Amino acid sequence: MATFISVPLKKSSEVDLMKPLSKFVTTTYPAGEEQGEYIRAVEELNKLRRNALGRPLDKHESCLEILLRYYDQLCAVEPKFPFSENQLCLTFTWKDAFDKGSLFGGSVKLALASLGYEKTCVLFNAAALASQIASEQNLDNDEGLKAAAKYYQLASGAFGHIKDTVLSALNREPTMDISPETVGTLSLIMLAQAQEVFFLKATSDKMKDAVIAKLANQAADFYGDAFKQCQYKDNLPKEVLPVLAAKHCIMQANAELHQSILAKQKKRFGEEIARLQHAAELVKTVASRYDEYVSVKDLSEKINRALTAAKKDNDFIYHDRVPEVKDLEHIGKATLVKATAITPPLSQKFTDLFEKMVPTAVQQSMSIYSQRKAETVNRLVGTMREATNLCNGVLASLNLPAALEDLSGDSIPQSIAEKARAIVQLGGLQSIEQLIKDLPELLTRNREILDESLKMLDNEETTDNELRTKFNQRWNRTPSGDLYKPLRAEGANLSNILDKAVQADQVVRDRYNTHCDMITLLCKPENELNAAIPSANPTKTLQGSEIVNVLRSQLVQLDEMKKERETLEGEIKAVTFDMSTTFLTALAQDGAINEEQLSLSQLDQLYGAYNQRVQATIRTQEELLGQVQTSHQEFSSLKQSNTEANQREEVLKKLASAHDSYVEISNNLREGTKFYNDLTEILLKFQNKCSDIVFARKTERDELLKDLQQSIAREPSAPSFNIPAYQSNPAPPAGGPTPAPRTVFNPQPQQAQQQPQAKPMPPARPPPPSFTPQAASTIPTNAPATGPPSSNPPPLAPPSQAQGPPYPSYQGYPGYFQMPMGYNPYAYGQYNMPNMPYMQYQQTPGQGGYPAPPPAGQPYPGYPQQPPQQQPYYPQQ
Repeated sequence: MATFISVPLKKSSEVDLMKPLSKFVTTTYPAGEEQGEYIRAVEELNKLRRNALGRPLDKHESCLEILLRYYDQLCAVEPKFPFSENQLCLTFTWKDAFDKGSLFGGSVKLALASLGYEKTCVLFNAAALASQIASEQNLDNDEGLKAAAKYYQLASGAFGHIKDTVLSALNREPTMDISPETVGTLSLIMLAQAQEVFFLKATSDKMKDAVIAKLANQAADFYGDAFKQCQYKDNLPKEVLPVLAAKHCIMQANAELHQSILAKQKKRFGEEIARLQHAAELVKTVASRYDEYVSVKDLSEKINRALTAAKKDNDFIYHDRVPEVKDLEHIGKATLVKATAITPPLSQKFTDLFEKMVPTAVQQSMSIYSQRKAETVNRLVGTMREATNLCNGVLASLNLPAALEDLSGDSIPQSIAEKARAIVQLGGLQSIEQLIKDLPELLTRNREILDESLKMLDNEETTDNELRTKFNQRWNRTPSGDLYKPLRAEGANLSNILDKAVQADQVVRDRYNTHCDMITLLCKPENELNAAIPSANPTKTLQGSEIVNVLRSQLVQLDEMKKERETLEGEIKAVTFDMSTTFLTALAQDGAINEEQLSLSQLDQLYGAYNQRVQATIRTQEELLGQVQTSHQEFSSLKQSNTEANQREEVLKKLASAHDSYVEISNNLREGTKFYNDLTEILLKFQNKCSDIVFARKTERDELLKDLQQSIAREPSAPSFNIPAYQSNPAPPAGGPTPAPRTVFNPQPQQAQQQPQAKPMPPARPPPPSFTPQAASTIPTNAPATGPPSSNPPPLAPPSQAQGPPYPSYQGYPGYFQMPMGYNPYAYGQYNMPNMPYMQYQQTPGQGGYPAPPPAGQPYPGYPQQPPQQQPYYPQQ
């Protein structure tokens, strides 16, 4: 009766977690203590997987603890790494737990690049190991009973959790062992076994019979429900169904037995006999159909003793009417078991190896927040720089402050001399030309990286499409075209960025060509620069005028405003705020992150005041420029205008504008160089992503091709046809015939069981028959076999031409025509026939005769001289 069902473990192929996870850590986190800590955590995770899945596990709770720790770590690490087919691609391969495989094809297995698939299979193994540990418990003591009930309920909860999550975790059809139907049935079986353990506990504690009967009846219901779920499905081993049917009957019999005791206590003797009779019938059914799976000898004897005593007492004393079973009151039910809820952490000793690493959702939100922050800073800084460039352009067009400094008309204005010295200090024309020369090389390098990355995707996608066309529906993995859509979108975005950078480079180059001559002039020595500037009549009369002083005061205010902007730009760039805490809090509270709302709110708090200050400087600049233009008009009306003065003023304007353009072009080129270098790092990461996913897809492709080759090898190469029984049935083992397992699918009477079966079990090889020459001469060789009808399919009609001597059929074993290799029908000492004369062999038409008998005292040539032995069936294949 103590037969419990345990589940075998799934087997996994080895997976190297170290290389891809370490690569992600090194590319995501800067070098330092944090990165080193995460790489050590990756090593521990890889070691934990090997301990949990890379070796046989004992049926002990310490091994279950390792499995649960690994499952908990997978749950903890899942949100912190971008596990997917097109990002961090790790392919996990698992075999079907119930599939034994074949000689050439191997067992059924499934490979998926999904961490959810790995979690599902690990949880399945945890449930399976829990069922094995429970089945090993000693049920004769309380500790064993408690442990068994605990582990069965854990297994039931784990199988139930897989049933609810497997389809969403895999996004494709799973193997049979982890399909929702299979794990749902296993969950119910484990719950039934836990209920049975509570029944055994109540029995050992000698609780009230009413309670025990309810516990047993509930267990019978659980077993009955499990039996119904898998009765018409081939998703569990064939041994499970008979055990479930037997357990259903046994628990129902126990319920009737204890309810009969309760009836006896209430002096309902007829009900007592009816329940005992029903229990006896149930046990008899188990003994007749499922005796090879479950033993009910003790229970049967107990019920029969109670039934005999009850009948005797009723016949002689009580004479109570025995009701029909259908008229009996239904036995109540009591459920004491509940599937354990699967809520990580399940392990008692779990510590997250990546505790300090933020989840991927937070990482992505931080990345988007950083982009928003950079856009905000660039917008504010860009607004101020545009305003400053506009101010410089207006002043250059007015030839300020050079016009105020050039009142003598024959020397270099101080502002122009300072600008010339500044350009020389910045490297002059040679510096800009070198930066312009470097840009195409940087652009070409980035183009090559991007093109090579996209080429890898194109080649792999082409191969995938070719194999999909070749194998059609069998090529059942995600199409590369669908899988690469995010990468191709990212590649198109990078290509668009490069195109815009090329356009920006051309704008900078055109601007340089426009101001190249004046920049060259500013780079010359001071005497050559002075000689290149035209002279004009002196305007010394304006040196002490009020308008000159007003203009100078206004220009000083503009300079102060520019310095304020430089300080403000530094403050804006220095603003920092750690949004990870905000995102983590939102993720913990809501289960999701509304990044846009949180980021915009925080950025408004951080940069709202700076935005107001920037707008204030722009308004101040507009007012000052208006005043400067008004004052300059009055100043220009007082100056003595002539052709030489106009030429000189025009050159000074161009020199001032050339200085401003040089500074802007130099900044643009340096920013462009930095942009291309930064873009190179981004493109290299993109190339690594493409390389990793192409490598993973190639590995998956090779694995799938191998599986397809095995499945093709398992397929029959020709249509099936009937084979004669004597050719198809192998020799059974010498220990005797193996009884066919009794199943409960379709019980049949004896006559129905004699019909030909699809896969008959051959009987044992019989001993050599008691054979006489008279029998040999009187029994025709083509006579039909006598005895009971054969369970083997009838052989095909023999060919028209004889293939060999027709051997006789042995009585009791129809359909098997075999001849022991050491057997000789002639009397030469094997059989005691001293008084029987030698009889000539009766030759069958169409066959060659046997040789004549040997001379007296000599052995028959060509036959071995040893006692008969067990030899293989004829013919030998």
